Amino acid sequence: MLKQSLTNTNSVENKTQNLETIGVIGIGKLGLCFALNLDRVGYSVIGVDVSQTYVDALNTKAFSSYEPGVNELLKASKSFTATTSVKVMLQSEANLIFLMVATPSLPDGSYDHSQIERVADEILSAGKSEIKRHIVIGCTTMPGYCNTLAEKMGEFNYEVSYNPEFIAQGSILHDQQHPDQILIGEADAAAGYTIEKVLRAIASTSPTVCRMDRLSAEIAKLATNCFLTTKISFANSIGDLAVKSGADPEKILEAIGSDSRIGNRYLQYGYGFGGPCFPRDNRALKKFAENADASLPISEATDKINQQHLEFQFEQAMKQHAVDQEITFDGVAYKSGTVYLDESQPLALAVKLAKAGRRVVIRESKKVIEEVEVRYPNLFIFEER
Repeated sequence: MLKQSLTNTNSVENKTQNLETIGVIGIGKLGLCFALNLDRVGYSVIGVDVSQTYVDALNTKAFSSYEPGVNELLKASKSFTATTSVKVMLQSEANLIFLMVATPSLPDGSYDHSQIERVADEILSAGKSEIKRHIVIGCTTMPGYCNTLAEKMGEFNYEVSYNPEFIAQGSILHDQQHPDQILIGEADAAAGYTIEKVLRAIASTSPTVCRMDRLSAEIAKLATNCFLTTKISFANSIGDLAVKSGADPEKILEAIGSDSRIGNRYLQYGYGFGGPCFPRDNRALKKFAENADASLPISEATDKINQQHLEFQFEQAMKQHAVDQEITFDGVAYKSGTVYLDESQPLALAVKLAKAGRRVVIRESKKVIEEVEVRYPNLFIFEER
């Protein structure tokens, strides 16, 4: 049953009084930011990653990231250490362990849990834990998976909870510090309180805390992002309709968003949704619905609309630009200010136009230009920012 925690910032400790130790397995883009935020508010953090070179760079503070704020927090860190050994982490006093490994998409749209399984097997290979330990899954999973994992880990004195992140590349640290909500699929009430205490310590705001069972939380995570993709697709559909009929898309959407029941966030006319989360969560929820013998046509429709909007943008650009006219893209990352190209809609449009014979100029950072050139050699003209 969904329940909102009644605790508030005043009733939950915002700082750790004794230097508690927390483990973070998987210190990539997301996990590293989380580990550094934990260190920032006074926790002792042991991070685990598979690459010795990467771990050495973190420990010597020689690592450099494009993610805003990471380099500064790493240099300022006081109690963050990294290792390649899960067993070393288990020898510490950490009884709260966040697992933030990758869960890539499978061809059918579901999530691949193999990296979680690999870590779980490595943990269990150390035998039954002498102390009660709590594994918190911070990566996105298919609904029902965390219950299956909890059964597997239970007899070894491990309990499992689910706590997905609602963040965006390019603002991960900020998003962790300023969450709208904290979603917890708790093993039990005590576990939920412990997770809430830690996350409230990181937060600079007073977010809504939603604590529930693991399965409900897994569905809630996917459904939240699916709603946002639906809102984006709706906005672009109305915008396309306005353009075709000679109306003003921005004014129409501004009017719609002024209704307090709707709101203006994610209701702007522009590129379709992309990135590492929205498209994948949308497809994963559709797949889960199919497995549960339930109908969820809105997920399929949202994907379809996203593709139709790309085609509409392509047709409009072809009409508006002469054959010998350069078409300039001021950024092709999926989100402005980032360097990530995961399902980028601006890049998809640029590719379609270039393959249609148009001269396409991409104005971007050096890192993005290098990645685009690897993916699409000799297709674009580049201008480095």
